[in-house]
Amino acid sequence: MDKGESEKQKMFAGEHYDAHSKEMVAIRTKVKRILHKLNVTEYYTDKFQDVTNELFPNSAKNMHVEPPFYCDYGDHIYAGDKVFINFGAVILDGAKVTIGAHTMIAPGVHIYTAQHPLEADERDKWEDCKPVTIGERCWIGGHTTICPGVTIGDRTVIGAGSVVTKDIPADSLAVGNPARVIRKLNETKEQQV
Repeated sequence: MDKGESEKQKMFAGEHYDAHSKEMVAIRTKVKRILHKLNVTEYYTDKFQDVTNELFPNSAKNMHVEPPFYCDYGDHIYAGDKVFINFGAVILDGAKVTIGAHTMIAPGVHIYTAQHPLEADERDKWEDCKPVTIGERCWIGGHTTICPGVTIGDRTVIGAGSVVTKDIPADSLAVGNPARVIRKLNETKEQQV
């Protein structure tokens, strides 16, 4: 680790970092103020769009989020065209979270990039993050949890209440805890037999 790196640079590089440093607390405090504005601003107004643009500078301008919404940083969320994030979503975006165009995120979905050591002494000192990627035209069912480092392929559906701990391929229906593929989508009837 380069001693000149900030804790945020270490975090985004996937290195061990101190989430409780003054730098990181100050960044999250600023984001909490933006989130407060987002969660109390009148919908479909220019002000609401301004707050959305401030929180998600790396996302498409036509992505849509229903308040209440919660995240750690916002600028690590890369949502494509016409992404829809419904009520009560939580995205812990210490690493990059990519959400492909036309993907729908149902109410109460949680996406986590942060992970912590199992040993308590280590856990007291550091955490690290792994990116999450969700493909285009996906539908993530209500109250799904997506764990650090997961990639979900294009056009995939994740059933409500699932816990996604491993990658899910494109054109799949995955459900359960842990989520597993129970069906391939977009196949002809002959291919399903």
